[in-house]
Amino acid sequence: MGSKRSLGRSFGWLWAAYAVSAFGTRLAFDAFPMIAILVLHAGPAEVSVLAAAGLAVGAVVAVPLGPWVEFRRKRPVMVAMDLVRFAALLSLPAAYALGRLGFAQLVVVSVIVAAADIAFRAASGAYLKSLVPPRDLLVANGRFESTTWTTTLIGPPLGTTAIGLLGPMVTVVADAVSYLLSAAGIRAIGGGEPHPARTAAPRLRAGGLLEGWRYLLAHPTLRPLLFNTVLVNALIMATAPLLAVLMLGRLGFAPWQYGLAFAVPCVGGMIGSRLAGPLVARFGQRKVMLASGTLRACWPLGLAFVGPGVAGMVLVMAVELGLITCIGVFNTVYATYRLEHTATDQVARALSAWTVTAKAATAALTGLWGLLAGITGPRTAIALAGLFLLATPFLLPRHDNAPSQERKPAPVAT
Repeated sequence: MGSKRSLGRSFGWLWAAYAVSAFGTRLAFDAFPMIAILVLHAGPAEVSVLAAAGLAVGAVVAVPLGPWVEFRRKRPVMVAMDLVRFAALLSLPAAYALGRLGFAQLVVVSVIVAAADIAFRAASGAYLKSLVPPRDLLVANGRFESTTWTTTLIGPPLGTTAIGLLGPMVTVVADAVSYLLSAAGIRAIGGGEPHPARTAAPRLRAGGLLEGWRYLLAHPTLRPLLFNTVLVNALIMATAPLLAVLMLGRLGFAPWQYGLAFAVPCVGGMIGSRLAGPLVARFGQRKVMLASGTLRACWPLGLAFVGPGVAGMVLVMAVELGLITCIGVFNTVYATYRLEHTATDQVARALSAWTVTAKAATAALTGLWGLLAGITGPRTAIALAGLFLLATPFLLPRHDNAPSQERKPAPVAT
């Protein structure tokens, strides 16, 4: 696949911007709950509200952003969303320094960041499709996926160490600065970007807001892929707090052991993202997506059997390594497949609808699985999520039924 070849200066700047913002985000991983607990002395109910509100309300706020992004040049939108996140995050240490930080501000900032993140993802996906030739989309997405897992491996351990030494606000400041650097990197891309032609009325209407979902639900291959990815990601994320309660509470793992158990397996994501290209070249895109998507659903059930001590840590690491390696392959291939099968004039709206759906589903299932764990216990709830995941491969597209004109390579913007 030639994964080491250059994709050009413009992609280099985009990749650098992504890397710095991803590192900042991972460095500040769990910073909001830690601020709520350590600074505002919030209880479990408030921390749960904070986690769900950022996803759910941010997704609702972001609904009109899809069609808004579609008819604007994507690079200025990306810069604007980076600056919005920079300003919102920086308001937290400013309020803390003045003794004015409250729980409500923490919730509002989480909502703003979530909404801006959705708009940024929609714009960046559409921009990538115009920036990179169709033959290089898999290589580009592989580099993004590898960067994601590299920063996930390095960021959280550094972040928790920094919080322990300097307090919880230090990683928030670092995350804010990373968005500022990302905006600078995107501006450095330079060059012209054509203004998208309008295909609808200038004002946003209710029908326009739903166009992204209409497009996805009417598409014969993107529809099952949407259902699969949303459900798999939501079930995996819904069990994350339950596993933390089980390991840090009943099983007596120290925080550093818990962090290590989930940090080390991120190497699998780096491996998987690099394997995606050669696997597609040998077996074909659809077969690799189907196989990796099926395999990633088989691992999480093993987490229900975690026990105390070294054996428990080894089990978690082994399960997570297998899971993340499969995710690394799948995400690289599916992100490319999704761009290739989405009409150019629908990319921003479709990606926005996709991300809104994913965040809303994750918020809903996180709350539902929390209630389920309260009734059955965390181990049983984790096992039930694992059993449900075993059924998700049936939602993967088995055949490429997309209309032939949508599979034609998209023209490269000049």
